[in-house]
Amino acid sequence: MVKLYDSGVYLLDGKTLVPEQEAGGAVKVSQEEAKKGTIAYGILQAHNQNSDPKRLRIKFDAITSHDLTYVGIIQTARASGLDRFPLPYVLTCCHNSLCAVGGTINEDDHVFGLTACKKYGGIYLPPHMGVIHQYMRETMAGGGKMILGSDSHTRYGALGTMAVGEGGGELVKQILEQTWDADYPEVICVYLDGKPRPGIGPQDIAIAIVSAVFKNGYVKNYTV
Repeated sequence: MVKLYDSGVYLLDGKTLVPEQEAGGAVKVSQEEAKKGTIAYGILQAHNQNSDPKRLRIKFDAITSHDLTYVGIIQTARASGLDRFPLPYVLTCCHNSLCAVGGTINEDDHVFGLTACKKYGGIYLPPHMGVIHQYMRETMAGGGKMILGSDSHTRYGALGTMAVGEGGGELVKQILEQTWDADYPEVICVYLDGKPRPGIGPQDIAIAIVSAVFKNGYVKNYTV
């Protein structure tokens, strides 16, 4: 069963979940101070270039694109004065790896990506050698890191990494040493207790959570 709370909660002693209105004297810190104890707060502020913790100006540890997106991103950055990639930029060839319509368009894109990496210092993953998110999990993800990808489902939370999927323009800004700008988001706590029945795995639990929080907008523009 998934239970949703309409107000804040405190996790006391790392194991007891208490609704905000029931916490009473058990809580020795203010709500604002308690929020600073979340993993999300620590990661976001460690990457925030702004002195205001509520107005985030983020620089990521690494960025990544596949061959559906990297050509336009790099061309835009070049037109804006690109001379090098200032942070690790992984280009993978895992979405246009087959030419289904004839001609050489996919091969041309891949050669463009390879030469861009050689010129600007990127990391190139050739066709049929791997896929974008698995490569990033194995080589770039880690506790406390932030990764930006030009792919809607860029996320590596299970590895302690806060990742964001964005449009190509935001990657261009990182390449040009600008920041990803956003207001500090509300943080959703997911707290699991009990024991699943035999045959129930992590995917089943994830689907149950998704079905409970997405359609009703419970997690819109929030982070976990």
